[in-house]
Amino acid sequence: MTKFRPCIDLHNGKVKQIVGSSLSENESELKENFVSQKPAEWYAELYKKDGLKGGHIIMLGPGNEEAALRALQAYPNGMQIGGGIFKENALKYIKAGAAAVIVTSYIFPNGKFSLERLKAISGEVGKEQLVVDLSCYKSVASGQWLVAINRWQTLTDFYVNKENLEMISEYCFEFLVHAAGVEGKQQGMDLELIRFLGEYSPAPVTYAGGANSTRDFETCNELSKGRVDLTIGSALDIFGGNVPYEDCKKC
Repeated sequence: MTKFRPCIDLHNGKVKQIVGSSLSENESELKENFVSQKPAEWYAELYKKDGLKGGHIIMLGPGNEEAALRALQAYPNGMQIGGGIFKENALKYIKAGAAAVIVTSYIFPNGKFSLERLKAISGEVGKEQLVVDLSCYKSVASGQWLVAINRWQTLTDFYVNKENLEMISEYCFEFLVHAAGVEGKQQGMDLELIRFLGEYSPAPVTYAGGANSTRDFETCNELSKGRVDLTIGSALDIFGGNVPYEDCKKC
């Protein structure tokens, strides 16, 4: 059964909702849907009060560690954390209260997948505390999804396909997949990607990108046969949107 997974996205130390494809080194190109006046720990305390587990804190660039650590302390062992995670700092976040760490760019040095690095960080924290982020864009040329790293600005040559999912799942317990092309736009989910993940992923998946209605839980559940959970960000009312958090938390 598809469940609601909450999120806390941090940018320059503040909780924000951002159009994912606008993230770059040039701040003037950034498209912000929402900037919260509440600190990260307020959201973590809310999720803790409502018993929502398995959500994620994402540090979008530098300047977010202090806010992230406060959120982890507010909800010990309740949330995962990603953004700038690598072998040498992963245990620090586990010890600070993260239920798991989420790894992305570290296992794609110079845009190339490194099984050696995946094995190294999995060995450091343990498979049961490692989530691999396979956020992706759909390739027009091949019709397949390619992993994007570095705040989704660098496209790798690594496909999100059955073989790669099976290979990576040996070293992690879950995947986080943002459909980067629709992330933050509230214009609908990548239904084909959800269906694919539900059919071929050997590990649990949390999908993010484009959800804009509580009906999307039913859609995600139906397409994935209940094997893919759903994050709603920009469309959620606690982030300035129209989808009631009170309804989502019941899913």
